[in-house]
Amino acid sequence: MSEQNNKNRKFATKLLHFGAEIDEQTGASSVPIFQASTFHHHDIFNPPQYDYSRSGNPTRQALEDYIALLEGGTHGFAFASGMAAISTTFLLLSAGEHVIVTEDVYGGTYRLLTTILSRLGIESTFVDMTDFEAVKSALKPNTKAVFMETPSNPTLKITNIAETTAWAKEHGLLTMLDNTFMTPYHQRPIEHGVDIVLHSATKFLSGHSDVLAGLAVTADEGLGRRLKTLQNGMGTVLSAQESWLLMRGMKTLQARMEHSERSTRKLAEWLSNHPLVEAVYYPGLADHPGREIHESQSLGYGAVVSFDVGSGDKAKKVLNAVQIPLVAVSLGAVESILSYPAMMSHAAMPREVRLERGITDGLVRYSVGLEDIDDLIADLDEALRA
Repeated sequence: MSEQNNKNRKFATKLLHFGAEIDEQTGASSVPIFQASTFHHHDIFNPPQYDYSRSGNPTRQALEDYIALLEGGTHGFAFASGMAAISTTFLLLSAGEHVIVTEDVYGGTYRLLTTILSRLGIESTFVDMTDFEAVKSALKPNTKAVFMETPSNPTLKITNIAETTAWAKEHGLLTMLDNTFMTPYHQRPIEHGVDIVLHSATKFLSGHSDVLAGLAVTADEGLGRRLKTLQNGMGTVLSAQESWLLMRGMKTLQARMEHSERSTRKLAEWLSNHPLVEAVYYPGLADHPGREIHESQSLGYGAVVSFDVGSGDKAKKVLNAVQIPLVAVSLGAVESILSYPAMMSHAAMPREVRLERGITDGLVRYSVGLEDIDDLIADLDEALRA
């Protein structure tokens, strides 16, 4: 099957037939794990494709080609974590340059920008990207990039990807988008003009709470070469073993996402009618302010719903009362995970900043897994009434 024909296949087929699913030498039905740090030069005048695993490893390369195929990009890159992918990508910027960022961005990204990259002279401005005028108003003479997260974490606000990237291109700005919540199954940002797509592959792509990984995909060859230089120079690479585990998890992505999304839509509707819940955030709800835009750029609504129970004390009671979901950091696993952003994903964000962004003390984030939804609802209802 030619590379072009492979690109034209449906998504479910690409997940299982991505080009390296059968080992050419042995016929093995799984990508071999090349647990090697270095590679022999049979002929010193003709070096091999791989020479040192920081620079390239056949197992990691299979994964990197896999995510590039799924996202429709030119190059994929596998990193030791989602933040390794994001931080390496931000180093495409130089001291004195400025980036515009989604205001309610993941707490780890906020921490990177405000406590690490700020020391290196890279400036950032956080804006509500549901307001396109606010995005445009943030432009400075030294602005070089726009970083989007849509749906945002944890309030699930929606950014108009095509509108933002078109404006960014007019001004010669690099565009980056964290696609962790949607995955390439639901949303392929490169098709809407984004330059670099990023993932915490620890989440839905892996899907089993057993891998720490990050992925990046570039839209063109030039960016691919630049990001490769950074990945190799910084050594922020994913191991061969973790690369193999991630590929194994990705094969079931569509089946897992379809099941979890059906359950999440039911849970979101139920929460919307619950007397003890003050607000629900989910792009699949009819009254979500970004639903129409989201539907224009995504094929589904995802498997994360956030809701506000009114106070921090009430949220903590709910977290301590549930019996089925993990109460933990992270999301996107086969088991449901209930998180408390104020003390977990956004603990690095000062309270006053959190509140400005709508991340209240009563906000809880539910990542819906593969359990029976009726059991999850009964469990949560009991916890809310405790």
